[in-house]
Amino acid sequence: MKLFGLHIIDVGVILAYIIVILWIGKKASERTKDTNEFFLAGRKLGKFYQFFLNFGCSTNADQAVAVSREIYRTGIGGMWIQFLVLFLTPFYWFTTFLFRRVRLTTIGDFFAERFKSKSLAAAFAFFILLVSILGGGVGFMVAAKTMMALTPKAMEECTAAQCQSIEEFREYQELKGRADEGLLGAAEQERYEVLLEKSKHGELHSFYSHTDPLVFYIGFALIVGIYTMLGGFRAAAITDSIQGVLIIFFSIILIPLGLIKIGGFSGLHASVPDYMFELFGTAQLSDYAWYTIFAMALANLVSIIAVASGMQTSGSAKDEMTARFGMICGMFFKRFIMIFWALAGLLAIGLYAGQIHDPDLIWGFMTRDLLFPGAVGLMLVGILAANMSTLDASSVSYSALFLKNIYEPLRPGRSDGHYLKVGKIAIAVTLLGGIFVALHVNDLLELFKYIISVPAIFGAAVWLGFVWRRVTPLAVALQVVICLIVCVLIPNLFPNLDWARNNAALLVETDRKTITYEAKALLEDVETSKAQAVGQMIEKQRVIEPTGIFFETVARTDPSDPASPRVGLGRFHAELWVLSWAGFDFRGVPKSWLVALRFFFDALFPFVLLFLFSYLSRPVSAAILNRFFARLHTPVDLDPEKERSALEDSYAHPEKFEKDKLFPGTNWEIMKPSRIDYIGFFGSWVLVGIIVLLLWGMVSL
Repeated sequence: MKLFGLHIIDVGVILAYIIVILWIGKKASERTKDTNEFFLAGRKLGKFYQFFLNFGCSTNADQAVAVSREIYRTGIGGMWIQFLVLFLTPFYWFTTFLFRRVRLTTIGDFFAERFKSKSLAAAFAFFILLVSILGGGVGFMVAAKTMMALTPKAMEECTAAQCQSIEEFREYQELKGRADEGLLGAAEQERYEVLLEKSKHGELHSFYSHTDPLVFYIGFALIVGIYTMLGGFRAAAITDSIQGVLIIFFSIILIPLGLIKIGGFSGLHASVPDYMFELFGTAQLSDYAWYTIFAMALANLVSIIAVASGMQTSGSAKDEMTARFGMICGMFFKRFIMIFWALAGLLAIGLYAGQIHDPDLIWGFMTRDLLFPGAVGLMLVGILAANMSTLDASSVSYSALFLKNIYEPLRPGRSDGHYLKVGKIAIAVTLLGGIFVALHVNDLLELFKYIISVPAIFGAAVWLGFVWRRVTPLAVALQVVICLIVCVLIPNLFPNLDWARNNAALLVETDRKTITYEAKALLEDVETSKAQAVGQMIEKQRVIEPTGIFFETVARTDPSDPASPRVGLGRFHAELWVLSWAGFDFRGVPKSWLVALRFFFDALFPFVLLFLFSYLSRPVSAAILNRFFARLHTPVDLDPEKERSALEDSYAHPEKFEKDKLFPGTNWEIMKPSRIDYIGFFGSWVLVGIIVLLLWGMVSL
């Protein structure tokens, strides 16, 4: 028996999970009586909850889908869209330490305390709330797309237009395969060009679904909103420990079944082209060469310190070492789990290459094809759990930002109960904003690229604010405004302006190329008599279609008319546009370099502006800076009385820390690393190496 395409057993599993989660939220609410408890769980969480809180908060189903969809699209190199965070993990050893030591509730509070600027704090809060809506939209979108893939319509249930779209998708995939090999005749080439333009416009579909995204979004938001508003950060921490187990299940369960179906690792290598096993890709055959990964990692490193939940996940720990343990262990366990996501993407290539119109659907497609009733329900529960474990903690963080840095300064002196109610309303608003984004944005990859780089706009100021006394509030304000214009306003404004969308100078594309390379023969090569045996080295070719330089996509306004004018679609890459003013010609540049240049710009441009404007503006007063850095350099003590006494002594004698600085007598507030700093940082790099070796071993099997 099925309900909207789902077996009744799967529906039962989902309902049971929802009931348990809501019950936990209700129980947690009995201990949540004030804003300190609601937003920081009383700063009492131990290592167990810190581990699962960090693992759950950082692990989202959209990440698994992003990894598998990019690998399905470009090969194993596509995993770096998410796996680049592996190289950032050692730096969490220091960001976690800073967040716990500074003893604040939100990162907005950092701007208020460090620069004595409530306006900067409010601006950061407003900015991050907008970014949070994007992040929430990603979570909603992934859960809905997975549900859509699990509830497909039969062909006889589709309309005539839908059936035509499905048939044209299959025709397009067949012609694309022949086009890559240079086998199309003149008539076939003309038909292929028409279908390619339709694909750019999103008019081709591999299937249609029973699931109505809007209905799904509303139901999903209600569940997350209810248990989070009931129990706050404590409910998030408790449910994350349960959801962590479910995340592990959904990450692993597809692997053995997929390997059995494809014929093990030997069958996988016989079905997937060689270049798709290249970990760092190539400039010609992958969007993710080594320099692309480096650029994205650099931009993300600048961004991670501005992630709203960072201050609260660290601040909720009972002490510094607990915060560090929870962060590093939770993050590295996530990195390990991501290896299974990568393998799922490779299996998807071998099993379903060319069968799916939207790579975001791949996880749901594999679930429907490989799992059985009951397991499908557990998979969907795991995906819901992964999304909820991120949405719950982050929504509490966003609520705290709104309350502490926007609402409370405008409405001071209200009761704690009043602020608690407003904070809960803010959670509902951020979830509704996520629904809005999910309804209006359909490309998971582009949202991810935004989330990787956009927080760097404020992240640069946070990094410098923690280590350099000379950075000024005016410099931060000017840098933020300029970067918002270049990295946020123009990229979203130009696609909606006819002047820009139809401007020939902005519609330039990279050159079309045909790449010839040597690779091991696949099973299909043997079947088509191109090779005598699987694994034989043969010469292959691949056509690299032109890609937009300034616009994400350049397409014909009428896909069926080759003479129709071209138009720019998707994000406008203002970073490349600015670089082009210096005379750079990007037409011969591979897409991997185009992506890299965007992220190098996002990472480095804010620092250039901050240093320039800081030296040209008045510094923050020494008294304000001395008090801020005195607190930052004073260790956290579990005894409240000793903690208060230590802070008072530090405020009275800030000069006592001078001897412990790496550069005493300068504006740099970098302390000499301790033994535990060396152990934690370099030990983390050893773990990075182990994870890379495990990944290399997986693709080499």
